[in-house]
Amino acid sequence: MFILVAIDYFTKWIEAITLASVTAKAVACFLRRDVIARYGVPATIITDNAKNLNNKVIDELCAQFKIRHRNSIPYRPQMNGAMDATNKNIKKIIEKMMVNYKDWHEMLPYALLAYRTSIRTSIGATPYSLVYGMEAVLPIE
Repeated sequence: MFILVAIDYFTKWIEAITLASVTAKAVACFLRRDVIARYGVPATIITDNAKNLNNKVIDELCAQFKIRHRNSIPYRPQMNGAMDATNKNIKKIIEKMMVNYKDWHEMLPYALLAYRTSIRTSIGATPYSLVYGMEAVLPIE
């Protein structure tokens, strides 16, 4: 299983799904359903240079919605540093929540909630509050 992650660099809001394989079709579906349909069309997407992120299917999606598609520069970690940091945080959260190794993918929605409702020091607020204009009501309150 893989986790496909998208991050808004301004709010640090993340969307993520688990996939058995990360195909071009699955990536395009994720972008349409979980990003564009929920939050609107992004001006730009930045991806690494993987073939499943740089292909005709993704090019057509970007052309359809007039999205600028940029690739991160290989061997330059600063270009995609926010994504790397996000992936590490999600992994840590899932590891702390996990009871059984094979059930890790079931913890992803809860890991996303934990991430979205935690204050990000770089912005001094939670991603949730920046997206919705208020703090989330959590069961611990």
